[in-house]
Amino acid sequence: MDLRPETSELLRGEDRHFLRIDGKGRRMRLDVHSLAIPDVKLIRTPRFSDARGYFCETFQRADFAAHGLGSDFLQDNQSSSDRPGTIRGLHFQRPPFAQTKLVRVLRGRILDVAVDLRRSSPSFGRHIAIELSSEGNEQLLIPTGFAHGFARSSPIRSFSTRSIRFIRPLMTVGQLGRSPIAD
Repeated sequence: MDLRPETSELLRGEDRHFLRIDGKGRRMRLDVHSLAIPDVKLIRTPRFSDARGYFCETFQRADFAAHGLGSDFLQDNQSSSDRPGTIRGLHFQRPPFAQTKLVRVLRGRILDVAVDLRRSSPSFGRHIAIELSSEGNEQLLIPTGFAHGFARSSPIRSFSTRSIRFIRPLMTVGQLGRSPIAD
């Protein structure tokens, strides 16, 4: 079955940004912003929408590395909170299992918080609090050495975390109490 005629038709439109059978698609367009604690990054990627819905790329290792955001992510997690006001966190993993996290909201909105626990950091003890939403197509990169948590702020909320190490429940510390599901 030859897909090339169909593929060349797709490449004439907006789809050329992300679909190539030959693997030579365009680079991801990352919009990266440092926040009040510069090591914490707010990342946005474009969405391509049509009558069917939308498509967006959320991660490409080479493109993140090109922006100085190189991390070898090993695990993806997803959580959902059904009750209004649900708080998850603040969680962190003890060394040597400390995690860099890339978090995003799949559905709804949250208030996301990251606290700098790196004793040698000029921002030690300070925090970032930012609202993230699925509509905004935002991700937050939280480096190793931060506690992380979030609170549900919309009726429907689903959340995704990508981390550089596997979760070790016995090495997880929760500032607001341990959760059976580490974020």
